[in-house]
Amino acid sequence: MTEVLMSVLVLAGALLTLISAIGLHRFADVFARVHAAGKAAPLGGAMVFTATAIELGDPGHGAKLLLALLLLGLTFPSGMHLVVRSAYRTGTERRPDMDVDELADAVERGEAGATDPGRDPGV
Repeated sequence: MTEVLMSVLVLAGALLTLISAIGLHRFADVFARVHAAGKAAPLGGAMVFTATAIELGDPGHGAKLLLALLLLGLTFPSGMHLVVRSAYRTGTERRPDMDVDELADAVERGEAGATDPGRDPGV
């Protein structure tokens, strides 16, 4: 029974990682690409880590995998956020049909830091 569960987790993780890779290749701009990478890839990694922890069966190895999973969950969204913020600040081309720009008002008011990418220490 556990072999079936591990197989399903590994296949689902691999499928999510593949979907993420396809999204990175197919989506039009950096904002959409980061969305694809930021959602599916960590979830796929979590599924593979879980299957590995089940396979190993040792609580010590399971704790290490849990720590790796926690670090992945903490660092991946932060990294994606910095990539998007940097792309926004450097004036990366946005799709013309992009309707929502939640950061524009904050940039205009000066709350989100300098608008000049060369002077912005917050990027």
